[in-house]
Amino acid sequence: MNKQEIMEFLNSNPIFHMATADGDTPHVRGMLLYRADEKGIVFNTGKIKDLYHQLSKNPKVELCFTNGIFENLIQVRITGTVEAIEDLELKKEIVAKREFLKPWIDKVGYEQLAVYIVKKGSATVWTMATNTDPKEYIQL
Repeated sequence: MNKQEIMEFLNSNPIFHMATADGDTPHVRGMLLYRADEKGIVFNTGKIKDLYHQLSKNPKVELCFTNGIFENLIQVRITGTVEAIEDLELKKEIVAKREFLKPWIDKVGYEQLAVYIVKKGSATVWTMATNTDPKEYIQL
């Protein structure tokens, strides 16, 4: 896959898992992509979450996207560093497209919504067919 194909894959398979570290303890959780494009990979969380505190201390992450098709599994792993985005219009856009966030935002306000971007990640693609091949990395 090239960079464009990877971005299309991410947007077509928006549920991913993210790994962070809290000291020497790793943490992995499921996440929902907001968008992936030439600017980077955008996602959000709440400032009350452990994830927010972990990213504040250590912004290095690994993201793992899959197509979820066991017979033809494709996995894209991306390592990179997150940057916080404080953009009220982007936050409003995210909430408008994610109705499940609206009651929470109505209660606590947009300030509690944390938005992040991974700008210059490094991706590697894995399939069963390439399982034992050396990894190739694509700069995003």
